[in-house]
Amino acid sequence: MIKEIETRRSIRKYNNKPVESEKITEILESGRLAPSGNNTQPWRYIVVKSEKMRQKVMEASHNQKWMLTAPVFIVCVADVRCRIKEDIDVYLDDNSPQDEVKRIIRDTSISAGYMFLQANNSGLGACWVAEFTQEEIRPVLNIPSDKYVVGVITIGYPDETPKARPRKNLEDIVHYECW
Repeated sequence: MIKEIETRRSIRKYNNKPVESEKITEILESGRLAPSGNNTQPWRYIVVKSEKMRQKVMEASHNQKWMLTAPVFIVCVADVRCRIKEDIDVYLDDNSPQDEVKRIIRDTSISAGYMFLQANNSGLGACWVAEFTQEEIRPVLNIPSDKYVVGVITIGYPDETPKARPRKNLEDIVHYECW
């Protein structure tokens, strides 16, 4: 597994080869199998393939035009209803104070990380996009206000080979027993 982690790169340029449905299913399955607090599995995914919808998601993501080179987007959505069971109105945005929101974001992010590794393992490239507000992206995909869009993963066959970016040494980031 360390090879997948070492070779994974953020890809921002894709060739026009379509991504096989089986590979998308494997990526989604990898995300589905991720761990979550109390096994709540808050993640929901929206697979976006049409040019029209990818255009709208790109525009909501502050017009990052490179995104359109990717033939597939997976929008990662966290569903707070796995933690808030009461039938009450909940509106989530970037300033929501509920602890449950932080938990569903963390869990959905773990799920996304699994999908990145599976994409890399399948010979695909992927990139994390999170430059949007809830108010910008939710209406594009008809996402209810009690759901939180954590990120968009662009997926496709890479048309670039970025070099590894520098990483800090373990001794600079690891503490044992206490800070």
